[in-house]
Amino acid sequence: MRKLAISLVSLLVLLATVSCGDRNPQPKPRGYFRIDFPEKQYVTLDTMNHYMFEYPAYAQITPDYNSIEETDWSNVVFPAYKGTIHLSYKNVDGNLSEYLEDAYLMITKHIAKATGIRDSVVVNRNKNVYGLVYFLDGEGVASPLQFYLTDSTEHFLRGSLYFNMYPNNDSLRPVIDFITSDVRHLINTLEWK
Repeated sequence: MRKLAISLVSLLVLLATVSCGDRNPQPKPRGYFRIDFPEKQYVTLDTMNHYMFEYPAYAQITPDYNSIEETDWSNVVFPAYKGTIHLSYKNVDGNLSEYLEDAYLMITKHIAKATGIRDSVVVNRNKNVYGLVYFLDGEGVASPLQFYLTDSTEHFLRGSLYFNMYPNNDSLRPVIDFITSDVRHLINTLEWK
């Protein structure tokens, strides 16, 4: 009886050892930290000479230190996500086609890394705001979102989202989507002065 009990225990241990575990272990995919986003709240930026809009309360407005002479260029900085929306403003004086061409060239610089480029037309007749928003897909795209807005006669505003880190847009996707909704809010609240 004792030999039978020992044999059964040995058999159970052997079965447990053999049946547990994968015979061909596979490495687990790399995981990323969970990102907690703040509640959406907006503040009005009314200090620029030619335009105003609402931006997120968890962002900061800074001047563009690389172009000091351009007083209406600014940055919407998201310090928690190391992201910045660079905004550049130009007066339109019969040279709208030049600004549109520059905006297009900035998009084409990302074609080599992009797996797709989608655009969305902006038409707000009440505020006289028209433009395009470009969504650039692809893991190595440096700027996943760019846009331009104009009234076609006096004002031209271009914006581009960049992150201060290596562009890994698969892992940045939740942050890109979160900031994209803020860009849409900025566009919907933009008014020319």
